[in-house]
Parts: sequence; C-alpha cells; structure tokens
Amino acid sequence: MFPDYWSQAAEELSRHDAPMAELVERYAGVSLASRGDAFGTLARSIVGQQISVKAADAVWGRFVVQVGEVTPARVLLFGESGLEGCGLSRRKIEYLSDLAAHFANGQLDPSTWGHLDDEAIIAELTAVRGIGRWTAEMFLIFNLLRPDVFPLDDIGLQRAVFERYFGGEKQPRRALAEFGERWRPWRSVATWHLWRSLDPVPVEY
Repeated sequence: MFPDYWSQAAEELSRHDAPMAELVERYAGVSLASRGDAFGTLARSIVGQQISVKAADAVWGRFVVQVGEVTPARVLLFGESGLEGCGLSRRKIEYLSDLAAHFANGQLDPSTWGHLDDEAIIAELTAVRGIGRWTAEMFLIFNLLRPDVFPLDDIGLQRAVFERYFGGEKQPRRALAEFGERWRPWRSVATWHLWRSLDPVPVEY
C-alpha cells in the first residue's frame, strides 16, 4: 500500500528535475513500505550495526529463536545474560536492553509520535544508547513513512546525488544539504528514488 502522499510527491519531484523524473518513471508502481512494529524495527537496526546484511540476518534469526516474540517485555525478561549466545556483542546486548527499558517505562511511546515533528522524534530516539541520528532518520523514513527526511550522512544518498547531479564529483556536506532543498517537502521520496538508482531492490528497514 502506497503512502497517501506518494503520487503527489512523485509528480512534483518530476516536474522540473529531469534526472529525478527518469527515476520516478523507472520505479513507478513501487514505494516505501513500513514494517509497522516500532520496537522490532529499532531492535533490528541495532543488531545490524557495523556488520554485513548477511551476518545481520543470521544474528537476528538466532535472536528471534532465543527470545521468541520480539517485544520489550521479552527482552527484559531474558535480561542481558539471557541474550548471550546468539551472536550479539556485549555492547549490542546493552543497547537492546536499554531500548526495551525505554519502551517499557514509556520514555518511548509510539502512540505520541503522530503529534511530534521529525526533530522531536529524533531527539527521543537518540536518547537510547546505540541509536544515532542516521538510525533515527532511517526509522522516520522506513517505519513512520515521514515524507521529508534527508539523511545527509547516508553514504548511498551521497553517492547517488554526486553521480546523477555532479558528474561523480564529491561535494561538501553543506553543499549536499543546500542541493537537497530542491526536493522539499518530499525529500524522503527523492532519497528513496536515489537509492533505487544504486540498487533497484527496495530496502525494508
């Protein structure tokens, strides 16, 4: 199911931007899709930090077998010692436990996020150990389907912009930020299409 803004965003992004129009046409019929489960999405992002996708999938599989249903209560029930043995580093076990505690005590409450702007949600998420701004931005894009997130520190986004608009020449971070202003208020949609230019398989985060 497409986000309700997708068609409008695609049309407006295509209007005065030939490289983007080509991508929008090429990937018509595909869009962002949310996994829906906030805790599971964030837990999976922690498990996958600094390891390959293949390795992350293997560790996640063992983690799911270990805890059963992936919920804050289950993670807290097992405790840090109970999460050992499924391939998680000591630090990631601490991060997952901190994430579960934030959900359990109400410091992170997904029911309130519909009323908060992007920066307020980023501030809440980055208060959890192991979640930085990039992870929070990925969550806004892929879980909450926020339409105007521009993750400046994402290597794939940088590479795609430089290749399609700057002849492959790297640009300063400030220049990238300024360039991205052309895609407001649909920078998430622009970013998604730029990622597709590097990898046609849609990412699920």
